[in-house]
Amino acid sequence: MTQFKAVLGVGGGIAAYKAAELARALIERGFSVQTVMTEAAQEFVRPLTFAALTGNKVITSMFGARSADEVLSSSVEHISVARDNQILVVAPATADLLARFAHGLANDFLTTLYLAFTGPVLAAPSMNTAMWEHPATQDNLALLRSRGVHVMPPDSGPLACGTTGAGRLPDPERIAAYALRLLLQRHDLDGETVLITAGPTREPLDPVRFISNRSSGKMGYALAEAASLRGARVLLVSGPVNLPPPDNVELISVQTAAEMHQAVMAHLEEATIVIKAAAVADYHLARVPPQKVKKTAMRLSLELDPTPDILAEIGRRKRDQLLIGFAAETENLVPEAKRKMETKNCDMVVANFVSQDGTGFESDENEVVMVMRTGETVSPPRGQKREIAAQILDQALKLRLALHSKS
Repeated sequence: MTQFKAVLGVGGGIAAYKAAELARALIERGFSVQTVMTEAAQEFVRPLTFAALTGNKVITSMFGARSADEVLSSSVEHISVARDNQILVVAPATADLLARFAHGLANDFLTTLYLAFTGPVLAAPSMNTAMWEHPATQDNLALLRSRGVHVMPPDSGPLACGTTGAGRLPDPERIAAYALRLLLQRHDLDGETVLITAGPTREPLDPVRFISNRSSGKMGYALAEAASLRGARVLLVSGPVNLPPPDNVELISVQTAAEMHQAVMAHLEEATIVIKAAAVADYHLARVPPQKVKKTAMRLSLELDPTPDILAEIGRRKRDQLLIGFAAETENLVPEAKRKMETKNCDMVVANFVSQDGTGFESDENEVVMVMRTGETVSPPRGQKREIAAQILDQALKLRLALHSKS
């Protein structure tokens, strides 16, 4: 589902290969991507890579056409590209590119496009630490910032030149999220504190084994990112996952259901919206052996006790908070969602079949049914979890308005 149009300007640095990851991350967030590469960038990555990823023409020069008509068309193409796109993202933004942008030089397509572009510009610098810290680079950055260019400072770490320091291109996911934030003018969650749980929990059986489930945390993290982009303060209580936390989100890492219960209850009074997307283990071993249990030929039986029912306790304790639960089911999707909504005192339950191929646990996509306390049921089409997250927040705000109008 394409919502926005972006130009991805790729500079000539070793981090140019990461721009391919950035193109993918932008597309996943609903962008149509037009790539513009400098001549130096093409020494690191072939234009065909971006053409295959984006499905769009890659612009590599100002006057690359052959016929007179094509030359005339290409000579004003920078104007049409500037007019037809909403944001210019430059990554990697090399020291050379930053200098040319700052001083108004227009000696290739990308720098000419920059002068013609009237929308937001996001630059993600990447270079050697000494080049980044050089007064000329810093002066150029100050000048660009004064003109409204958004600059993501580089990350620190090992560099291609063998040194360690500032200069690494920021993570492409973070750049894409920043670009989306610049275009999302909706701040309908300003002033809200959204408490979200995500991922699985791990219940130890001994010092090396545990009970868990297949939850990847992707849905909860997508909700956290979406809520943050819309202006909310986000508290993300996360079980163990292999995902970087979204920017501007307060991450609280936990392992067990008991730890998640403690973290949620500690912050419950702060929250105006609570979204329980975590897949919490239902049972745990009450007494965990201090040493590894050795394998023998004998049958092993475990006596498991129920873990705290976090959602039910929130339902009992909530006052004005909007409570959204999740139901991962293998059958009777809507009836089970309605049952959970009533027994746990939820305002909405988001249900999905976890046995369906390509959606649910571990997948980037989801297909859900949202069951509301008002009696309404909403079934958006299958989509990326980021798209589903946005629709869940849309429905949550509509639901709260409907509930308040009845009270």
